[in-house]
Amino acid sequence: MKEELFISGRNIPNIDPILHIWHWPISVYLFLGGLAAGLLFFTALFYLLGKEKEMPATVKFASIVAPIALIIGLIALFYDLTHKIYFWKLYTTIRIESPMSWGAWVLLLITPISIFWVLSYFDELFPKWDLKFDFLKKFQHILIKNRLNMALALIPLSIILGVYTGILLSAFNARPLWNNAILGPLFLTSGLSTGVAAIILISKNHFERHLLNKIDIGLIIIELGLITHMFMGLYAGSQVQLEAMQLLVGGEFTIVFFGFVVILGLIIPLLLEFLEVLGYKIPIVIPAVLILIGGLIFRFVMVEAGQITRYLY
Repeated sequence: MKEELFISGRNIPNIDPILHIWHWPISVYLFLGGLAAGLLFFTALFYLLGKEKEMPATVKFASIVAPIALIIGLIALFYDLTHKIYFWKLYTTIRIESPMSWGAWVLLLITPISIFWVLSYFDELFPKWDLKFDFLKKFQHILIKNRLNMALALIPLSIILGVYTGILLSAFNARPLWNNAILGPLFLTSGLSTGVAAIILISKNHFERHLLNKIDIGLIIIELGLITHMFMGLYAGSQVQLEAMQLLVGGEFTIVFFGFVVILGLIIPLLLEFLEVLGYKIPIVIPAVLILIGGLIFRFVMVEAGQITRYLY
């Protein structure tokens, strides 16, 4: 028998309540969910505003990415499940107080609608492919007639999906870093920004890119403000909140968070997009890719760091 002497009741490996059950699939799922939410929100928004011709990538072409992102995200989520054969039980009830219940039902609704939206533009997206069967053509005609209804549904569903990716973490009251009301709006704003970045990469329309650059500048400023507010809330909290904040400020995640998320993922793209709006020729792919990478790393940092934080006193 090996004898050990405990000289402290805190931070003892395998004894103190440190969570180690959420791994990379959850971070990927949160990123792809936010990305899909951002894409679908602007797809529906500009369709409702009657900008289908002026914003072709936003309304049509970029919408292809949304269902792909949702499906890959769901696969990652399913892969992470411990009891995979019981996932269907999420759909046997609706629990208003449960973020996972909200997420399960929203995903059940938004995923097929995103697929139907792409199918409604099938002839324009895939001009070389022909719907050979009459029932497929009739189904597409039905979808075209219901684009307005789909767009009206996608607006609230995409907002709920974007907020849910943050609330899923903030609902864990036992994790000080996650137990923060800012995470919902922060993850939503980040998802909208990554959605805009993805559209910019796809778009070949100068007017569309210019407008989306302006929108993204506003979103990045809001995101930086929410991050600042999150730190202010942690700094004004109890000792456990201060310790949680120190993981990101002066701790093991500081370089990754401020170097890759804040500076490379937000501030540098903000400056580049601002210069682009002023008329300087900036390779648009650079800020867009940096935003996407920063958004992904942000999810990884929040998931990993949040599992380390805990209440001990």
